[in-house]
Amino acid sequence: MSSEAEVLKSMYEARFDKNAQARKNEIWKVLCRNYFQKYVKSADTVVDIGAGYCEFINNIQCADKIAVDLNPDVSTRANAGIRVINESCTQLSSIPSGSVDCVFMSNFLEHLPSKELVLNTLRESRRILRSGGRIMILQPNIRFLPGEYWDYFDHHTALTDRSLAEALVLAGFEVSVCIPRFLPYTTKSRLPQSPWLVALYLRLPIFWRYIGKQAFLVGIVPA
Repeated sequence: MSSEAEVLKSMYEARFDKNAQARKNEIWKVLCRNYFQKYVKSADTVVDIGAGYCEFINNIQCADKIAVDLNPDVSTRANAGIRVINESCTQLSSIPSGSVDCVFMSNFLEHLPSKELVLNTLRESRRILRSGGRIMILQPNIRFLPGEYWDYFDHHTALTDRSLAEALVLAGFEVSVCIPRFLPYTTKSRLPQSPWLVALYLRLPIFWRYIGKQAFLVGIVPA
């Protein structure tokens, strides 16, 4: 394991203990079933970039699943049948161009050291997506987190819903969904915590504007 991967492994083990990881997974089951699934078809090939503990890719329903992360420990988190790729997000050489239906990223782009790498990641995502394919991004929105955004040592690049939308356009996407306030900042937020509260929260968008501090955007590859 590289020194970078060792640092990542140690940092996330300290940040999320086993109980927190289990709670996060239960929340992600609800998020996938009650919200994200509407953007993913049963026959789709889906790539989760920065898969981490694989909460999204393990719980989304689709035909083929690929988890991308530099940390080789991701293979121990991914369910059976998920292809794990330990490659850079800007050079996914093992994924052919135009072979993917959906790319997903959650709380990932802020960890990249520069906006140049953010743009290159979006361009590489566009390369592997088919015409009409979708990129889905869940992202802390610094417009609503001017201080908290920097509470994590590995946050480097500041992004808002507006700057991320611009980046998607620069990378060749058409922005079809842009929700500036969607989910709370982290699963450590006061609300919602339990799966049933998450399900209720997703059904009541009026509360998003008060609690939501993460943006959700969907970009489409033009036909």
